Amino acid sequence: MTDSADVPKSRRARKRPHYGEGREALLNAAVRVVARGGLRKLTYRAVAEEAGVTHGLVVHHFGSRDALIEEALAHTIRTSLNTSDLEPGTGRVADFSSGLSRMVTADPGTQAFQYELLLESRRRPELLPQLRALYDEYFDATQRELGRMLPSGADKALTRLVFAALDGLVLHQLVFDEPEVTDAALEQLRNLLRLLEADGGKADGQT
Repeated sequence: MTDSADVPKSRRARKRPHYGEGREALLNAAVRVVARGGLRKLTYRAVAEEAGVTHGLVVHHFGSRDALIEEALAHTIRTSLNTSDLEPGTGRVADFSSGLSRMVTADPGTQAFQYELLLESRRRPELLPQLRALYDEYFDATQRELGRMLPSGADKALTRLVFAALDGLVLHQLVFDEPEVTDAALEQLRNLLRLLEADGGKADGQT
C-alpha cells in the first residue's frame, strides 16, 4: 500500500483507542477513509492517522489491504443489520426496518463505504465473491423476517424485491438527505406486506 499525503492534519490528533478497541477502531477508521475519499484513498497510513495509531498496528491486525477491505465490509454489514431493524425477529410488519432512516442519518459513512465497494467491484471483479457472500447476509435476514411476517413465507424473488426497495431508499437518503421521504416510503412498503400477510403471504404470482 502507498502512503497518503493528503490526510488533513485535524484528523491526526484523534484520541488513541483503548486496549481491546484497536481492531474495531481501525475498521471504523477504514470505513471513514473510504466513505470520504473512495477506495483509492485507503492506505495503511491514512487509516492509522484516522484512528490515531501507527501504521504498523494496521499491518499487525490485517496483514494486507485486501484483508482490511474484506473485514471492514463485514463490519459495516453487521453494523447495518444491528441498527436498521431489518430482522427484528418479532414477525410484526410494523417493526420491519423501523430503524432504517435513523441508521443512515446517524452513520452515513457506513452506507457510503458499502456503495463505494459495490461500484468498485465493476472495475475490480475480484471483489465480487466477498461482496456476494456478505450481501447474502442481508438477503438471508430479509427472507427470515419475511418468513415470520407472511404465512406462506417468501421466495428468493420476493426477498430480493423487498431488499432492493430498502437498498434504494438508503441510497436516496444518503444522497438527498430526506429521512422523512424514507419513512413515508417504508410505510408504503409495509402496507404492501400487510396485503400479502392478509392474503396468506402468496408470493408466486397468484396474489
